[in-house]
Amino acid sequence: MKFIKPKPRSVLGLDIGQKRIGLAYCDALNITVSILPAVNRTKDFFELDTIKHFISIHNIRGIIAGLPLDEKGRMTNQAIDCKTYGDLIFNKLKLPFAYVNEHSSTWESTNRFGIKKDKTGLIDSLSAKIILEQWIREGPELKEYVFNHQENN
Repeated sequence: MKFIKPKPRSVLGLDIGQKRIGLAYCDALNITVSILPAVNRTKDFFELDTIKHFISIHNIRGIIAGLPLDEKGRMTNQAIDCKTYGDLIFNKLKLPFAYVNEHSSTWESTNRFGIKKDKTGLIDSLSAKIILEQWIREGPELKEYVFNHQENN
């Protein structure tokens, strides 16, 4: 599979879970990836206020969300939930966006950072960091929103 590095810009990475959303962001040159506190996921999308705050203070110009595909790259139930939630978030924030395959990112962050039994959301944000680092290396380029929510590559 051929990967194409996306053009540099400050991007927010999301690790969308059932209970929490892990957050990480990168600088405009895609050199440094830093974690942010995870936010609790709510039915009323109250977490959007916190996400918008981070977008504002870090001058975010795009969003990446992980899709937990299975080992053959097929959609899982969790991936369907992540895509449904991600599409709603992207629509509300109206920023360029992309999904990346995050197969085993939580497992990788647990092993890479040595964190076990985390209930604080740290592991979620570390997973968002891994997702964002993967996007910086492999892409894809972000999709832009135009006019009435049509996607434009």
